Amino acid sequence: MRSERSLAPYLLFMPTLIYLAVFLVYPLLKALFMVITPEEGTGYTLANIYAVLSDSTFWEALKNTILLAAVIIPLQVFLALMLALFVNTKFRGYMTIVYLITIPLALSDVSAALMSYNIFSPSGYINKILLNLNLIKHPIYFFGFNATTSEFWVIVITEVWRATPLVFIILLAGLQMIGREYFEAADVFGFTKFQKFIYITLPLLKPSLQSALLLRTLFAFQIFGVVWLLAGRDIPILAGETFYQQTELQQYHIAAVYGFVIALISILISWVYLTFLKSAKEV
Repeated sequence: MRSERSLAPYLLFMPTLIYLAVFLVYPLLKALFMVITPEEGTGYTLANIYAVLSDSTFWEALKNTILLAAVIIPLQVFLALMLALFVNTKFRGYMTIVYLITIPLALSDVSAALMSYNIFSPSGYINKILLNLNLIKHPIYFFGFNATTSEFWVIVITEVWRATPLVFIILLAGLQMIGREYFEAADVFGFTKFQKFIYITLPLLKPSLQSALLLRTLFAFQIFGVVWLLAGRDIPILAGETFYQQTELQQYHIAAVYGFVIALISILISWVYLTFLKSAKEV
């Protein structure tokens, strides 16, 4: 009886361990093996790593991936926090606002990209409205090799619209977990709304912010569908180059290097967030 109780936690955790081993550990080890083995032949080599590091496209893809994450994540977190604070006041009909905000969660990145293209294309809604108002004489080209700046901002707008609801839901749940007694005590001591936000809301919301930042940062470094459909290789990114090397060039070992870089960045980001964004209870 005692032995069964001692084994129960391990048995309950076993499905999770099996899942992680099959879908995370094994692919990661397989990718590492492909990174250090030549495309043809046997043995071990660093030629794949040297080939990627000496390719200017890799550094351009890394720069664009980091730049997109650096722009998109703060915008998403700020907008989601403002929306969550607004909805958390629980005014009449606030659930309708919640439903409207979360509609983009039902869309895939491909669907969101196609919708953005229909809006910003030469024959899209934006150009039609501007032409009908006689504000422009010719359509504005948001896409193309010479329009990488406008492509970048269309991608940012699309990602912010598509993925902000996920951050919003996490932060709203965190806000609703904060007990009203904290704010009632703050009222007794004469706290202003700003002081309540700084000294009560933000500290107690820190675990939710940690989860939201971790998820969105990991997803931002794995961004693919929106960029690939709207800009293609005009704006190279790590996931896009992985796909290109794998499917178009069939350079499987080079693609493995790109994939392993994304995995290493994801692991590093997870470690940074979990280490430096601990809540007071965890410290």
